[in-house]
Amino acid sequence: MSASHSPKLVLASTSKFRQALLQKLLLPFECCAPDVDETPKANESAVELVTRLAAAKAQAGANQYNEAVLVIGSDQVAVIDGQIVGKPLTEVKAVAQLQAASGKAITFYTGLALYNSGTKQTSTQVDTFTVYFRQLTEAQIRYYVATEQPLYCAGSFMCEGLGIALFERMEGKDPNSLIGLPLISLIEMLGQQGVDVLDPASFHA
Repeated sequence: MSASHSPKLVLASTSKFRQALLQKLLLPFECCAPDVDETPKANESAVELVTRLAAAKAQAGANQYNEAVLVIGSDQVAVIDGQIVGKPLTEVKAVAQLQAASGKAITFYTGLALYNSGTKQTSTQVDTFTVYFRQLTEAQIRYYVATEQPLYCAGSFMCEGLGIALFERMEGKDPNSLIGLPLISLIEMLGQQGVDVLDPASFHA
């Protein structure tokens, strides 16, 4: 990939957590806010939902740029007792989500998309990660929610903070996916676009 034709790297998210994760790769990037309706469709599975929304966010982000860009989109949901669970948005719903998760193994689905506005092609993957919750009392849950305010996090916790105290163990390919951006999969996707994160000369923003 030549410097003259290298697209910019854009993260279609305003999440400070996703931004912090992407910064680990030491690549220059910009952020934008994708305008996407995240309402699930009827009978849509968790995999279908996060794949669709991740791709939609990436393409919505690309629409904000006139020049060629590589745009990263990501979306995450949890599945508790067969029900898709997203961001709680309120303390009441956050408490209810954690009460439903207490003592159970909960699977998180994180959709990742990389859209190349030059070729109009989108690559997508879905990472799964399973969290085994401790048996939690209502007092513990209410303390956690009041303390960390995880209202914009699928599953109502932030594992990079006090949320780690909610778990017995975690299983998955990439712990970064639980925070919202599967870096291992993203590195693979970037490589397919000629961007080697271990070779800075391969990317010029």
